[in-house]
Amino acid sequence: MEQLFSDPQLVMYIGQVAKDILKWPRPFSPPVVKLEKRVIAEYGMPSTHAMAATAISFTLLISTMHRYQYPFALGLVMAVTFSTLVSLSRLYTGMHTVLDVLGGILITAVLIVLTYPAWTLIDRLDSASPLFPVCAIVVPFLLCYNYPVSEYYSPTRADTTTIMAAGAGVTIGFWINHFFQLMAEPTEALPVIQHIPPLTAGMLVLGLTKFMVGFVLILLVRQVVQNLSLQVLYSWFKVVTRNKEARRRLEIEVPYKFVTYTSVGICATTVVPMLHRFLGLL
Repeated sequence: MEQLFSDPQLVMYIGQVAKDILKWPRPFSPPVVKLEKRVIAEYGMPSTHAMAATAISFTLLISTMHRYQYPFALGLVMAVTFSTLVSLSRLYTGMHTVLDVLGGILITAVLIVLTYPAWTLIDRLDSASPLFPVCAIVVPFLLCYNYPVSEYYSPTRADTTTIMAAGAGVTIGFWINHFFQLMAEPTEALPVIQHIPPLTAGMLVLGLTKFMVGFVLILLVRQVVQNLSLQVLYSWFKVVTRNKEARRRLEIEVPYKFVTYTSVGICATTVVPMLHRFLGLL
């Protein structure tokens, strides 16, 4: 299942870097009405939302169609619908042109085709070597730290670091689960027949309880790690505490975001399930 995160990581990094290399502007306003203000400073080509939606939906479809027994046509319709709705939302909000969206989808399709032969190998790496977590951290961190320099500040590098770090944390979390056998391996032969049980009030309460427990723990971890990492970096580089401009410096922004969201990814995939088990919620 690590492939579900490594492939979108690659797609998002390439998409974000392509924006700062191509430097194609977003649709002009007027006539376009921009409904999002935070990312106006970013460039437009390609649409990384369209790339991410296409990568996640079709990677999930391809990864599960031989593992679980369900109508392929239904899975295909859901994948197409999800990616289409996200792509159309980028046009509706005035953030991208049709060319931006189509370019993003095309790039993603090419990347899926090129990486597909290696998916099985990537999935097996999670338990192959104790050095795997080192690679899962070092490579994304170096990619973020060497992100293309822009003429002015935009949230592109920060967003890219957040995505890459969260993906690295999830990958490491899955590795921890497999390597230390924290999760039971499925014993059924593939494809697995999944019967969806009817939704009851008890199941709904249990699901909401599990969600809130995980949500609160992840928020707590994010806040604590972010504050600690910023304090260490501020002290190391001798800058004024709570200086918002200092947060945007390369040597501060990338490390603090990477540490924070790697911790979030590990917490979500390893610590939260352990807490659920301890509380008897599984």
